Amino acid sequence: MASSRSVDPAELRAAITAISPWLSGSGAEPARPELAAAVRLSLRTLASDAPGKSVEVRVPPFAAVQCVEGLRHTRGTPPNIVETDPRTWLELATGRLAWADAVESGRVTASGTRADLDHWLPLVRL
Repeated sequence: MASSRSVDPAELRAAITAISPWLSGSGAEPARPELAAAVRLSLRTLASDAPGKSVEVRVPPFAAVQCVEGLRHTRGTPPNIVETDPRTWLELATGRLAWADAVESGRVTASGTRADLDHWLPLVRL
């Protein structure tokens, strides 16, 4: 699990800016470390903005965080899970993709009564 310690907004903005051409379709896929940094920092930001342990957000292979207030799970698979790929997550985090569109198109798997992150997105806009 990624750490939920606070993220420097300038560090998050720099990480997102580095991969922004790829997200907009005008650049090559970023190097793995750049992509990992953007995903991890944005997930840590989500965990900071929506503290709690009732939802697990997974963006394999880079990170997962627990967030959103509510009943906490302690073992096994949590009842509220959000899972997606790095590109989709970063499009959501930057406001390039709407939550409802991502879920409807199957780009995000969201299960459980608290697994709606629309309230907390986007995390950053460029």
